[in-house]
Amino acid sequence: MHRSTFSKPLTLLPLVLAMGLASTAQAQSLMELYRAAQGYDSAYQAAQAQFTATSAKVDQAQALYAPSVNFQAGLKRGWEQGGAKTDSTSQAGLPYSTTDSTSDKAQTDGTLGVQLSQPLYNRVNEVVISQAQRGVAIAEAGLRATGQDLMVRVSAAYFDVLAAADSLAFVRAQKAAVAEQLASAKRNFEVGTATITDTREAQARFDLVIAQEIAAENDLTIKKSLLNQQVGTTDAQPVGVRLPLVLPAVAGNEAEWTASTEQNQAQVQSKRIELELAQLESEKSRASTAPSVALSAALGKSIPWGGTSTSSTSTGVLSTGQAYSNSVSGSNTRPNDGQSASVGVTLTIPLFTGRTLDAKLKETVSLEEKARNDLETTRRNALQTTRTAFYGVQSGMGQVKAFEAAEVSSQSALDANKLGYQVGVRINIDVLNSQSQLFDTKAKLAKARYDVLVGGLKLRQAAGTLAETHLQEVNDLLAK
Repeated sequence: MHRSTFSKPLTLLPLVLAMGLASTAQAQSLMELYRAAQGYDSAYQAAQAQFTATSAKVDQAQALYAPSVNFQAGLKRGWEQGGAKTDSTSQAGLPYSTTDSTSDKAQTDGTLGVQLSQPLYNRVNEVVISQAQRGVAIAEAGLRATGQDLMVRVSAAYFDVLAAADSLAFVRAQKAAVAEQLASAKRNFEVGTATITDTREAQARFDLVIAQEIAAENDLTIKKSLLNQQVGTTDAQPVGVRLPLVLPAVAGNEAEWTASTEQNQAQVQSKRIELELAQLESEKSRASTAPSVALSAALGKSIPWGGTSTSSTSTGVLSTGQAYSNSVSGSNTRPNDGQSASVGVTLTIPLFTGRTLDAKLKETVSLEEKARNDLETTRRNALQTTRTAFYGVQSGMGQVKAFEAAEVSSQSALDANKLGYQVGVRINIDVLNSQSQLFDTKAKLAKARYDVLVGGLKLRQAAGTLAETHLQEVNDLLAK
């Protein structure tokens, strides 16, 4: 081993540079990008529209018990024609043997009327209103779930960009350190205090870091593109976290988080309401044979249009055989206008509905059983998701502590190897390996911290308690 003329101790880039971000003036916080995503994300907008549309169904269902008023107007014309035959009749002392007579009658009538109907009792309508109200509850749960999913998606994309920026910054810091070590090895080789092996090892490590830098730049570009897609911007610049970072503690044990899941998780709530809807559908089928009561009232007026016109014609044959004809046209009368009013209560009792009710009940009872099993499946999956998220956060907290300790150890190992290289008890590859280990540990530590922050949000999402206040707590950890 050879002594080196190591010029100066290796200086790491400040951790602020490790964020690899744009200037603070152009950067956006997590809450700012989340607000932008609320106005841009199509899934969230669709959930809001669905909630609004479903809410309108409650008004439609409640209108089943509202009174209905109809106005009616009509105009009709009727005709009547009749005839008669009479034997052995006399007129003015002249006997007839046969007499035939015909008459025509025409009348035009106009009608005006107002009808009111007010349902008083209808069990089917009551069930329909209950179903509409539960439909709104399902839409509300869906909107809440979509909002929570948006928080998690934006947060995950946000911290993915920070992690990619950190990785790129650490790779570039490693490149600077390897370049310094390469220059030192070349100087030592020129003065004869080091072998060509040190130079080649440093050159190989430098070339490898260049490849890692290209990959890290590409990864950062992709992560930024995904964040831009989430929030609807073209150049999102996340604010880095404030260092030293103190991660928020996750209170509660597994039993408490799973209990919260059964009570608050949006999908579980939605499936529970769907079961209630299926039960109401069965009740509605049974209620189709229940009696219904309605109040009805009517007010009308008839207006004869032009009165009534009549005409008659009579023909006969005298007993002497002489034909006789007499035609009379006669009256044109106009009856008086007529008015009518009525109030009543109608009771309707279905007596026979065929086999429709039995078939419908069979269908609804089976669908009720399906909804019950769907609820159980969703509940089990939600509980498992919560357990996975809970232990993931616990594991992440442990990893952060381990990486923090490893960072200190790696820094000590690098300092020792640099000193050993200077005094000739360590070779160049030892220093290079220590540098790689330190920067890799720093990148993993930063990623583990971000994973814990996002994991805490995912845990609250799985338990159904995630709210904007929790997102604000994470936002408060960012640099101002």
